Amino acid sequence: MKLQTADWLKIILLLVILGGGVALSYQILKPQRKLPIYNPSDLDRRLVDESLQRKGINHRVIPFKLVNQNGDTITEENLEGKIYIADFFFTICPDICKDMAVQKRRLQEELKEAADFAIVSHSVTPEIDSVPVLRAYADRQGAVTGKWHLLTGDKPQIYKLARESYFAVLDEGGEGDESDFIHTENFVLVDKEKRIRGFYDGTSAEDVDRLIEDFYVLQAEYE
Repeated sequence: MKLQTADWLKIILLLVILGGGVALSYQILKPQRKLPIYNPSDLDRRLVDESLQRKGINHRVIPFKLVNQNGDTITEENLEGKIYIADFFFTICPDICKDMAVQKRRLQEELKEAADFAIVSHSVTPEIDSVPVLRAYADRQGAVTGKWHLLTGDKPQIYKLARESYFAVLDEGGEGDESDFIHTENFVLVDKEKRIRGFYDGTSAEDVDRLIEDFYVLQAEYE
């Protein structure tokens, strides 16, 4: 049977409609990727304080009260409704902090239009990193007020956050006193409920690419 041009057009149109329907159905039915929710029992025991190692549910960042580069008091309430990246640094760090700063500038540039995005950088040498020192450092880094908080304050509190909230550093039993010192390249992704959703090497462009992708995945959970 010889098909006319009009018949071929109808067949092609039908195939296009069928193909579009299959593609749409796939998009609707395929499971949306979700990030894990990390609790202490999910992590390397060396990262977790002994008192928390058996905790398997409902871990959240503990309340805190610190000061940012503008001299403003910052608490967990300032991060309500935010998906944020937490890290630990110091302004005179000669090695990994420089690479971390490059990646934090990338993160800020990529995500600065997102109303629910923030970076929270905690100084591990708060006795050195006063508000004026942090202000000068923030200016050099191009930190946007309200998007990138550089925090200083009580050292034991900061170290407790690193070890017992964010699990950002291998626990060496320190108490946050004068002799205690932590140094870590970890970036930690935290959701709007203050739950940990990812860990990344803050010196690695490839890992930060993964962090950016994961931010958008996490953001989609709230849409």
